[in-house]
Amino acid sequence: MNSLPDLQSRINQMQSSRLDSRRLPTVPALAKILPGGGLQSGGSYAVRNSTTLAMALLAGPSATGAWCSVVGLPEFSVEAAEGFGINLERLILVPDPGAQWLTVTAALVDVVSVVLTRAPVHLAPSDTARLRSRLRQRGTALITLGNWQQCDSTLSIAESAWEGLGAGTGHLQARRMKITATNPAGRLRHTYVGLAELQRGPWQASDDATTLFQPARKSS
Repeated sequence: MNSLPDLQSRINQMQSSRLDSRRLPTVPALAKILPGGGLQSGGSYAVRNSTTLAMALLAGPSATGAWCSVVGLPEFSVEAAEGFGINLERLILVPDPGAQWLTVTAALVDVVSVVLTRAPVHLAPSDTARLRSRLRQRGTALITLGNWQQCDSTLSIAESAWEGLGAGTGHLQARRMKITATNPAGRLRHTYVGLAELQRGPWQASDDATTLFQPARKSS
């Protein structure tokens, strides 16, 4: 396994800029409800109830060349991620960091532009504050599944409906969702989008359906 300095050197060679002086782009369907139209470098975002939504947030930065990491999500599907436009060659997966979650996450903040994770339930406020400070220093954006203290925006799927089924017949053809984003002051923005709008950005032209969830791969 490569050491952290080796990994950082390799990423720096492949990624000329960490984009830490501006906002990271995301899919157009979500840009309209995020402050500034993208993910703030050094910011933190919570996604309450949807791996699909979290992947869509990750897709924009990844597709424009940013290195990303997924920590503590053994159920994360690389097949689904690829369908969202996430560049697997610039994606670092740590499915189960165990008790070392904070150490692993903090280390990855030093070398990637976006970290997607599920934080431990019982995380000390002091640890949260130190991680937030590290994010600001390094210009890395953090996306967490579940709650996160003092995040810049909390996103969730408020409504969801599948289309295509009739009275017991037919095929699922499309999913329509109401997505909300709430800032720390409680101001809420929302948008109605179809699943295809999250899966397809300017870098993707296909309308092909994507399998959203896959069983976690077992190590051989």
